Amino acid sequence: MFIATLIAADGIDQGRISESMDRLAEAGCAPVAGGWLDEGVAADLLFGLNADAARAALEGVFPATDVVVQAQFTRAKKLLVADMDSTMITVECIDELADYAGIKPQIAAVTEAAMRGELDFEAALNARVELLAGLDESVIARCLAERVRIMPGAVALVRTMRARGARCVLVSGGFTRFAEPVAAEIGFDRAIANRLGVADGRLTGQVALPIIGSAAKLETLEAESAAGQLQPHETLAVGDGANDLAMIRAAGLGVAYHAKPVVAAAAAARIDHNDLTALLYAQGIARSDWVNT
Repeated sequence: MFIATLIAADGIDQGRISESMDRLAEAGCAPVAGGWLDEGVAADLLFGLNADAARAALEGVFPATDVVVQAQFTRAKKLLVADMDSTMITVECIDELADYAGIKPQIAAVTEAAMRGELDFEAALNARVELLAGLDESVIARCLAERVRIMPGAVALVRTMRARGARCVLVSGGFTRFAEPVAAEIGFDRAIANRLGVADGRLTGQVALPIIGSAAKLETLEAESAAGQLQPHETLAVGDGANDLAMIRAAGLGVAYHAKPVVAAAAAARIDHNDLTALLYAQGIARSDWVNT
């Protein structure tokens, strides 16, 4: 059996559930039942056939509504591997550092192109960091305090999953000076990110090797899965940029979160309208069971 979870930023009524069941029937998906996960916000639709047809029948039909389609009995996950910038936090840290150096538009344009998959990630990272050479190290702490904000739903997602026995790992193409405090604030088990070069209180314009990019994110997913003796269906990966694609494709549930088109097109699930708590609904976890502290 399969399950389609509808999560609506503007609310769901019973009529929308009924229409969804009709659409599943018309698509040959053999719908069985539909009901509330959280009344007025999230609903589960159980069906027997053709997950791809169900996704096509439901995605984009209702305004401000995300749809996650997956096997019913493997929806609960035991491992979360998550991107940081524009996924677990609301900004791209390198762009914000560049703002303090007065070159944000120049660097942000490269960041956007890299996240769309138009540039090699490692080369683009090195080129951007080189432009930050000479920036006072103290700007990192200032940027963290003034600019970095936790994405809505991130704390509930991670702490609820960990309370249910899952392992949660933050793996970022950004920098440890941001990833480590962000991971601690949200509640991750571990943080992996790039290390900025610093000498005499200023950025050197260099990044320590090896670069944490697409390959490292995939390797993290695989290594954590192996360490936990997990099957692929027990894993969840979420990100927004092209360097997240490999881990998103490899995970049991790979999620494009408010993502670039190339990522949204390749992911098994897209969250375009809701916050990160949509990934709790996707696992069948109602609001009454969320952990926020």
